Amino acid sequence: MSEKRKDKKGRVLKSGESQRANGGYQYRYTDIKGKRKYIYASTLEELRDREAEIQKVVFNDGLDYCAGEITVLELVEKYLKLKQGMRYNTQINYEFVLGILKDEDFSYRQIKTIKKSDAKEWFIKLRNDGRRYSSIQSVRGVVRPAFEMAVDEDILKKNPFAFKLTDVVPDDTIERVPLTEEEEKRFLDYLKEDKCRIRYYDPVVILLGTGMRISELCGLTIFDLDFARRRVHVERQLVRTKHCEYYLEKPKTESGERYIPMSDEVYQAFKRVLRDRVKPKVEVVVDGKSGFLFLDKDEKPKVAGHFEHAIKRIVDKYNETHFDQLTVTPHILRHTFCTKLARAGMPVKELQYIMGHSDVGTTLRIYTHLDYDAAAQSFQKYSAIAGI
Repeated sequence: MSEKRKDKKGRVLKSGESQRANGGYQYRYTDIKGKRKYIYASTLEELRDREAEIQKVVFNDGLDYCAGEITVLELVEKYLKLKQGMRYNTQINYEFVLGILKDEDFSYRQIKTIKKSDAKEWFIKLRNDGRRYSSIQSVRGVVRPAFEMAVDEDILKKNPFAFKLTDVVPDDTIERVPLTEEEEKRFLDYLKEDKCRIRYYDPVVILLGTGMRISELCGLTIFDLDFARRRVHVERQLVRTKHCEYYLEKPKTESGERYIPMSDEVYQAFKRVLRDRVKPKVEVVVDGKSGFLFLDKDEKPKVAGHFEHAIKRIVDKYNETHFDQLTVTPHILRHTFCTKLARAGMPVKELQYIMGHSDVGTTLRIYTHLDYDAAAQSFQKYSAIAGI
């Protein structure tokens, strides 16, 4: 065991404390921005008094926090420190929000000075600065619960961010519109026309026929395909970090682990995928799983970005050469699958299971997008039963 450091009077020094050659004392610490700082004092007692003040500011655990004197940024950072076990994409979103906050003068105001009108004006400023609704929504998704924490701990009486965002900032999010049968056919036919594009034909057929999230498709291995029962087991997502490290996550929701039946088209598509899958020299193992279905040119598993970028390039090329424009993304393929089953009259709870939605409200929103033709068809069916 190493001997504890002492000063010239034999007093044990705490971590970060040291005695200088001139007999004075210094304390080394890291501030809230991660920078190394030093404070000095002529006596140990004076140094420790100053240390106590530093602790209040650095760890937000003293009078400054209790008095609401910390900044908005410091409050958010305190809140995020308490968030453990986050998914990778969630961490990336938090880093994105912190990046925005650090560039905003508003973030350096003390939380006790923030009124609801200030919060609304700040969101309007973000909008006027060119921020999209989705970005502002992400900021609010972090700042609002951070202030709610301060309210719960009796630091603030009210949460200045407790208001409906759309009352202040218009929602300019582009609604995902499902493909029509004609658009679906055009896109699939276009994929089959070219020897390079055709390699995306089967993944698109599978997405259209299962409604899987693209990260769930990437997480599939050869062991998840049950051809005897004609079903696919979805139990994971494959993720790759910005440092090119692979890891597996559970599906997006608690209801995400599920079995999805294979239609004839999906059954044949999976068969072709296995037939055309090049046996790699070394199977990549990620968190104990191997045999991933879709591999890149380096024989490593493909991730969501591979398919998202590829489909975007294909659609852009199509729209350059065709008058009838298409809008296709992996999520639109999932939305198309769900919409078709809803239009066919599949009970909402059963559709919720197939989609892996944790909240039936998410599934019900698909039903709210149905058009008159779907409603008329359903009316004809059930009015006959009802004798109307």
